[in-house]
Amino acid sequence: MPEHSPPQAQPPDARPPVRGSSLRLRGEIHPFAAVLLSIACILVCLGLWWYVTAGATPEERIVNRASLPSPVETFSAFKSLWFDRALTRNIVVTLKRVSLGFALAALVGVPLGVLAGCFPSVRAFVAPLVIFGRNIPIAALIGLTFLFFGIGEAQKVMFIFFACVAFVLADTTASILDIGQEYVDTAYTLGASRWQTIIKVLVPLALPTVFNSLRLLFGLAFGYVMLAELVRFGSEAGGLGNLINVSLRQGPREHVYLIVLIIPAVALAIDRLLFVVQRSLFPYRYGGGGLLNHGVRKSLHLWDDVKRLAWKSQPMTDALRAPTHDRPA
Repeated sequence: MPEHSPPQAQPPDARPPVRGSSLRLRGEIHPFAAVLLSIACILVCLGLWWYVTAGATPEERIVNRASLPSPVETFSAFKSLWFDRALTRNIVVTLKRVSLGFALAALVGVPLGVLAGCFPSVRAFVAPLVIFGRNIPIAALIGLTFLFFGIGEAQKVMFIFFACVAFVLADTTASILDIGQEYVDTAYTLGASRWQTIIKVLVPLALPTVFNSLRLLFGLAFGYVMLAELVRFGSEAGGLGNLINVSLRQGPREHVYLIVLIIPAVALAIDRLLFVVQRSLFPYRYGGGGLLNHGVRKSLHLWDDVKRLAWKSQPMTDALRAPTHDRPA
């Protein structure tokens, strides 16, 4: 009779994953289930907040009201924050400062990052600046920007610029370096010049990653501006950071917690808006409708046609301006 070897037990790591399980390693769950889990997390946090602040007297509470008001006490103070502290105006001021500073960081960091990703000599030259900018303490930047730009609007904008430009430069460089060398070799094979390869190949391929990085870094900048707004100049609107500082010194403490909740809510709304733009600009990468992508392509094609017409009309103009005896008979 043939001998049968006894079945060998599989090690625990070799067990096949359970299909449909939400705990599967690197698995996926239904979007509706993801929303439910997120809501459950929020409810658990609110429940814990209510539990440690429940009670009518300080003796009945785990945490006293001076340190942490209850959810009801906190949200009931929203009306006074909206009207007495000009919440909307301060949100707009904060967003303006963040947008200006971050736009300046993008205007400087993205082109430098493209050059650093394309040319090793540029990358080596800016490497000390990137290391310094990414590791300098943010609190030190506040004092330095005060020395150079005073305590007005310029200081807050430049603070955001210096806090973010190194991260923008580094992420843009990494996005360019991630593009495979085969794209560059193909462009050279088709006769493209060095700058045509950069503008027509490397930059378009890296743009989706660069935009995604800018979207994430904008949230970082929105958090940084709170530090710059601790100092208010004259009668200017102080922004959300100044509202936190004033509420800590003068009260009510409920305003502090409301602003702390409002800041991530506003940042999340902006992030979702930028994500919609991102999907529309790069539908081939993120699965959007592609309306903005279609508009940008049309604009670029129109610009190429204008340049082509201008290039063709230039020799005709030179011929008309030439002396009569130099013109062909």
